[in-house]
Amino acid sequence: QVQLVESGGGEVQAGASLRLSCAASGRSFSRYAMGWFRQAPGKEREFVAAISWDVRSTYYSDSVKGRFTISRDNAKNTLYLQMNSLKLEDTAVYFCAADRYPSGTAHTLGRFSASVGTWGQGTQVTVFS
Repeated sequence: QVQLVESGGGEVQAGASLRLSCAASGRSFSRYAMGWFRQAPGKEREFVAAISWDVRSTYYSDSVKGRFTISRDNAKNTLYLQMNSLKLEDTAVYFCAADRYPSGTAHTLGRFSASVGTWGQGTQVTVFS
């Protein structure tokens, strides 16, 4: 069974940092673009960051650019999201996602959520003042 399992969420004060992880199992995602999305209460799911399968390109939403860093370790089949300078508005459930087809780009995954073939179950991030 193909699974993406997120971890690392929690409650932190504004300005703090968190690192999310997404462990893939069931098959290798090393040839797939992967990304992070989030959904705040009462809002639609939105794109956060994506990374190409070969780590050559990354793509960020304007709201997190300069504060968040996406990375991956294909040998460990794991995706990461380093979140620094967290703001109240970063509070959301964060979802890991993998592209539907191999060799896709980070930009495509970020622009078209329909490109996502596999979703994780999400991890809660709460930022308080």
